[in-house]
Amino acid sequence: MIGLGRMGANMVRRLLHGGHQCVVFNRSPEAVKALSGEGAVGASSLADLVKKLERPRAIWMMLPGASVEPLIAGLVPHLGPGDILIDGGNSYYVDDIRIARELAARKIDYIDCGTSGGVMGLERGYCLMIGGPERAVQRLEPVFATLAPGAGDIPLTPGRKKPGGTAELGYLHCGPSGAGHFVKMVHNGIEYGLMAAYAEGIDILARANVGKREQSHDAETTPLRNPEEFQFDLDLRDIAELWRRGSVISSWLLDLTAVALTRDPTLAKFDGRVSDSGEGRWTIKAAIDEGVPVPVLSTALYSRFSSRGEAQFADKLLSAMRFEFGGHIEKPDGK
Repeated sequence: MIGLGRMGANMVRRLLHGGHQCVVFNRSPEAVKALSGEGAVGASSLADLVKKLERPRAIWMMLPGASVEPLIAGLVPHLGPGDILIDGGNSYYVDDIRIARELAARKIDYIDCGTSGGVMGLERGYCLMIGGPERAVQRLEPVFATLAPGAGDIPLTPGRKKPGGTAELGYLHCGPSGAGHFVKMVHNGIEYGLMAAYAEGIDILARANVGKREQSHDAETTPLRNPEEFQFDLDLRDIAELWRRGSVISSWLLDLTAVALTRDPTLAKFDGRVSDSGEGRWTIKAAIDEGVPVPVLSTALYSRFSSRGEAQFADKLLSAMRFEFGGHIEKPDGK
């Protein structure tokens, strides 16, 4: 395993607990040392890592997308026919198709594996969306099976035949090179939309007592016409907990929302700056190329842009136009 961040380190731990042998490398020696103390074999460099692996070697990269190709360039001189490289991060599936073709010329197999599970994957397991050559995927079946959640106590979907594949176990060979990250890309696009829906809905609940507040009466403010209709002091913690139980909108994301609100109903330690790591953008690009309308996913992505102040100039221009045609003066923040 190369890359011992929040997910990579816990994936190693899950593999170690499952009886696998792992050689680990990270830019930070401290991360290598920590896992070496838990049973992994530490490596001091890429060459050292490759040397400590038995042939044919399997190397899992758990890195940001921009770091993958430079790492591959550093690894390839040390690899040989039959070795496997696995990219478990959130790389662009189009790059996977090209990289797999280039490595195939060297008889090195390349697997793109979309990995979902976050910081709780150590206990819950990781949902794995896998692309690449059938022979390489089959060889790593024990690794995927250990990392995945397993069937657990989730019942089989009604109408689905007796399970004969691996989807019920939490991992799936989705198709040839690029297919794994393509499925994970759309997964993350959907994630953006779900998160935005919860955030916007709960924000409406948080402001349900706006009728109790002093109202501004000026030409720059749309008046609240019926303040008596917004007199609710709602407990967001209890509502999130309520929705977790029997509601049609229950989900793990809602479970995590309930945890966050229980810790701090005001969310005071957060500024509301929401990053996007690329998958939402690529999902929308794919939708455009396919001619598929995705207004919810698009809006969720644009909301993330706005959260980072990337609409600031547009907002300033709106304010400037209002001043030019009507002499409207901006109201101070919070007024």
